[in-house]
Amino acid sequence: MRKKYFIAIFLVVFTMMLSSFAFYTYQIIYTPNVLIEQEDRYFAIPRGTTFKQLQDKLSDERIVNDLVSFSFLAKLKDLDTNVKNGMYLIKGDMTNMELINLLRSGAQTPVKLTFSNARLLKQLPKILTQNLEIDSAELAPILFADTTAQYYGFKKETFVSMFIPNTYEVYWTTRPKELLDRMKAEYDRFWTEERKQKAKDLNMSKEQVSTLASIVQGETNKMDEAPTIAGVYINRLKRGIPLQADPTLVFAIGDFSIRRILNKDKEFESPYNTYKYRGLPPGPISMPSIPAMDAVLNYADHNYLYFCANSDFSGYHVFAKTLVEHNVNAAKFQRALNRERIYR
Repeated sequence: MRKKYFIAIFLVVFTMMLSSFAFYTYQIIYTPNVLIEQEDRYFAIPRGTTFKQLQDKLSDERIVNDLVSFSFLAKLKDLDTNVKNGMYLIKGDMTNMELINLLRSGAQTPVKLTFSNARLLKQLPKILTQNLEIDSAELAPILFADTTAQYYGFKKETFVSMFIPNTYEVYWTTRPKELLDRMKAEYDRFWTEERKQKAKDLNMSKEQVSTLASIVQGETNKMDEAPTIAGVYINRLKRGIPLQADPTLVFAIGDFSIRRILNKDKEFESPYNTYKYRGLPPGPISMPSIPAMDAVLNYADHNYLYFCANSDFSGYHVFAKTLVEHNVNAAKFQRALNRERIYR
């Protein structure tokens, strides 16, 4: 009888312990434990992060509510030996199991890489790495290496044209070489057969189109008149007339605060001085935008050979077919600059 009593007690205790363990196990696996009553959040795991560092990061950033239960299940699922770096979108009220499966899978959420313009190649490392794990110091030596431009089919002077301003989705963990490969792939994707044919019709290479587009872009931010400006330069190129483009001279001098070109500036010695040298300069004077390149490829067919900024400072330009007409327009703009006391 006594034996049966102890067996009954044991069964009751065992059943209670089993129930408690089952309930705890259920809580560990199926009860929300991540970003409780918080919004979805991006969570970065840098290269070389240990499991202990991951635990600390999840705790410090208030990602996980109960770190003990998370850690217990994570070790059972071998996350402690399989930490994968990346940028992950963690959703509110996830369970331990959902978070662990996400981190073990390495299923990163792409980040947006957006850039609009840069005048110089040396500005690119900071621009391109703004949302990535790599920093500018890691990208710069590769970007500036003597062989890099050649590897991608460019000269140093034209290499900047490979980077087409846009918004791209990339992985936070993207390495420098992968990033450059991606930019080259996007460049090739931009140059469709239709665009390549239009460049051929202009008797221009892709790099020359980019160079002219950068000049057009330097002249105006009003893209509705960009094809007209492109048409002026194409007319001058066809006739062998120097482009005399102020933005190329500003680029050559290297002072981008200049608002007024002086006659002495036109004597500045540089292959980018299109007052002294006919034809296109050696390469783009900035990263040309897609609208600027399309403005060149779809230039307005007209007889204008000259243009200057409108004296109303609207950002638009006035166009002329003859030098006499242009000189009248230019004198009007010079007087407007004097009135505003813009001397440089």
